[in-house]
Amino acid sequence: MPQSNQDNPLLADWTLPPFAGLKPRHAVPAVESVIADGRARVAGLRDAESPDYEALVMPMEALGERLHRVFSPIGHLNAVTSTAGWRQAHQECLARLTAFETELGQDEALYTRFQALARAPDFGRRPPVERKLVNDAVRDFRLSGVHLGDADKARFSDIMQRLSALGACFEEHVLDATDAWSTDVDDEARLAGLPADLVERAAGEADRPGWRLSLDMPTFLAVMHHGRDRSLRREFYEAWVTRASDEGPDAGRFDNSALMEETLAFRHEAARLVGYGNYAEYSLATKMAPSPEAVSAFLEDLAGRARPAARRQLDELAALARDMDGLERLEPWDVNYYGERLRERRYEISEEALRPYFPLQQVLDGLFDVAGRLFGVRIVEREGVESWHPDVRFFDVLGEDGEPVAGFYLDAYARAAKRSGAWMDVATNRCRLPGRHQLPVAYLTCNAAPPGESVPALFTHDEVVTLFHEFGHGLHHMLTRVDLPSLAGIEGVEWDAVELPSQFLENWCWQRESLDRFARHWRTGEPLPEELFEGLVASRRHLGALQMIRQLEFALFDLELHARYDPDHGGRVMETLGAVRERVAVVEHPDWNRFPHSFSHIFGGGYAAGYYSYLWAEMLAADAFGLFSERGVFDSGAGRAFRDEILAVGGSRPAMESFLAFRGREPEVAALLELYGIAA
Repeated sequence: MPQSNQDNPLLADWTLPPFAGLKPRHAVPAVESVIADGRARVAGLRDAESPDYEALVMPMEALGERLHRVFSPIGHLNAVTSTAGWRQAHQECLARLTAFETELGQDEALYTRFQALARAPDFGRRPPVERKLVNDAVRDFRLSGVHLGDADKARFSDIMQRLSALGACFEEHVLDATDAWSTDVDDEARLAGLPADLVERAAGEADRPGWRLSLDMPTFLAVMHHGRDRSLRREFYEAWVTRASDEGPDAGRFDNSALMEETLAFRHEAARLVGYGNYAEYSLATKMAPSPEAVSAFLEDLAGRARPAARRQLDELAALARDMDGLERLEPWDVNYYGERLRERRYEISEEALRPYFPLQQVLDGLFDVAGRLFGVRIVEREGVESWHPDVRFFDVLGEDGEPVAGFYLDAYARAAKRSGAWMDVATNRCRLPGRHQLPVAYLTCNAAPPGESVPALFTHDEVVTLFHEFGHGLHHMLTRVDLPSLAGIEGVEWDAVELPSQFLENWCWQRESLDRFARHWRTGEPLPEELFEGLVASRRHLGALQMIRQLEFALFDLELHARYDPDHGGRVMETLGAVRERVAVVEHPDWNRFPHSFSHIFGGGYAAGYYSYLWAEMLAADAFGLFSERGVFDSGAGRAFRDEILAVGGSRPAMESFLAFRGREPEVAALLELYGIAA
């Protein structure tokens, strides 16, 4: 432990996190120091006679931002370099922060002061952003149990701390289960169909003659989409869908079963304590959707429209599998493989045919060009920024006057001890408070295959879409003009609207005008041929109903798990999943499928009783892009309107108001159905 907090880099007045000097031993002392200082500041506010808006809100905003600045690098390092030291530091800090945040949320004196602001005669004349902040604060006090008696407050606080620990442990188990599994292949024939660069890397990982295939996302997807050896596909499928469970090759080793049961029980108890019937109702208190019943109706309506088409699409795949390979029964580990073969036949296109046109640097150049043309920014790389891995890069975002408005880190490649998937997270929020002015900075994380010895990192088109998606989140965070950290960027935005900018930006991965800016063969510089482009665009709706049904299965499972929880019967996780699949799904899954055990979105992330947000926000995004379909994909007026009415305002007003200001009307579902190729 450092001799003094003066030596602690987390407590220094840094502009960018000092990653080069950060050690796990710095984490807990820094968090404890900020919490102690925060308690002293809150005591002063509590004792003050009736602080006005500036005297109450500004110190609370400053405290929240300081807590975030200290914890953000800790949480991020735990996700991208998950060593034992960082895990332990993360868990201890999370417990302390959760306890302190619940303590603040249950502070009756603070609550009374915020209530007084909301009831003041001049409150209705204050700027909308200030009214939104105060109203959100009053709501959040209630959600934290400020109205409870002392015993119930203590119980609620204990539950919140335990839930934080359970979520962190769940994600650690998934990461460990993913990293622990690999398979050695001695017969080269079993690698037929796999990308050459993947085979090259697999040979380098083996400690004896042959190839070692790991369970990282790029390898798993490549095997499932392109591996001709059916037994290899099944082996990978089983390892993937039984991660962190009581089934599969590592059964019981990282089992999340008990963690899920405990999580669901505590969520339900917490929701009941503060006056909600179940956790789904509690979760939706901060979202656009009005009720679990409204969400269920939205999802069930989509399922009714999509399921007949999904059934027909699955029958097509089964027929193709019989024709090609004599398969009598299509199994789950066959679906993606024959889906890709059908795409090749129908549209004369494949992911492997497209990959040479998407080297990472060209994709980045194209992404930055799209952002510049739409939103008036310029993005330049900055060398020499401290980071956590040699592959990490840093970029400045410049405004139209050439001055920096934001920045972001890019960590693009998969590696051991790094969480799978892709995400954007907040390093620092935009902040204009007394004594602190700072720009927003984001972490942009992907898990693509790294470059080989003889080829650069070549993205699949799906990975291009993922990069655009996460950068859409990043732009939402970075292009905010809100000066209050709790409402800047993605902060304060209803969770079911957070995916709007990310899914919106995906559309430029499918437009000739934007692809012409960056889709060029890495060897020859040849632009994407017209026949490949036409096949790509035509394939966008390929098996769209099957894709939607998969999302509906996840969303309905999540919603029903939390809305129908019964303490007398426990979580009934697999029973609930089975009932949803019987009603909605068209692909039959084996009994040993344990998908929920690695469903980090709802058990380790922020999507509990909120996974429906992807489809809800995709409806908003599809409808929003309709304006560009009408005016042109690079229409400057539409681009600036999206920036001004969606990105810039962050959480400073309700998301529906922002959508109405941009589109001029409420969202309509027709564009979403068209996107998936489903009849309205």
